[in-house]
Amino acid sequence: MLALAPPPVALDVIDPGDAPVPTWEEVARDHGRFIYTVAYRLTGRHDEAQDLVQEVLLRVRRGLETYQPGSLRGWLSRIATNAFLDEVRRQKRRPADPLPDDAERVIPGGLSASDALDAADLPDYLQAALRGLAEEFRVAVVLCDVVGMGYQEIADLVGVPVGTVRSRIHRGRSQLREALR
Repeated sequence: MLALAPPPVALDVIDPGDAPVPTWEEVARDHGRFIYTVAYRLTGRHDEAQDLVQEVLLRVRRGLETYQPGSLRGWLSRIATNAFLDEVRRQKRRPADPLPDDAERVIPGGLSASDALDAADLPDYLQAALRGLAEEFRVAVVLCDVVGMGYQEIADLVGVPVGTVRSRIHRGRSQLREALR
């Protein structure tokens, strides 16, 4: 007599949409080490990685309400990467290098306040010509020629490639020449 195999067991396929959203405590407990590993790979320093993990966990707490179940590790990696890039941008805008004790010897003296104000004031005809430029050209020309920033600094600030900054400065200067004739 032949023995019959047991009937196949139906395996429930779990749809990611059916998976429960984890609590913040579960994320911190179950994925904290993963977040730290990603943070350490991004920063390269233990202390900075710990700070980044704290920032990620704060963002996770705020974002769990809108989290759509799926790749939790992908979501956590994206949060860690965005938090890291935000911090890099913040540090570029506000460098935290302390001044040396003998700052007057290291940092060259600048113009007096009244001289700097006079230098910042442009003649009315030039100010009117600048106002006549399209905003993208005006921003590039002012940051380069009035403020004295470099092309790369302007590109980082405005969020465009350096070539675009150079093109905008060239076009803006050309339009200024035409306006001042």
